[in-house]
Amino acid sequence: METVKLRDEFIKLGQALKAAGFVESGLEAKIVIKEGQVCVNGLTEYQRGKKLYDGDMVTFNGETIKIEK
Repeated sequence: METVKLRDEFIKLGQALKAAGFVESGLEAKIVIKEGQVCVNGLTEYQRGKKLYDGDMVTFNGETIKIEK
């Protein structure tokens, strides 16, 4: 499980995927999110700009990111 530390109140989903090293670019993040490959807190998410807060869990390609303060 990867952990992404928040610098602000929230981080956007596409940024979190990049920060965790799950995707190489914003374009790649956009594609995998639009294809329905990413779940936030167990629900499929289609918005790259979805705001993630402390305690949120992101799952992609069998890997998990935990968002922490």
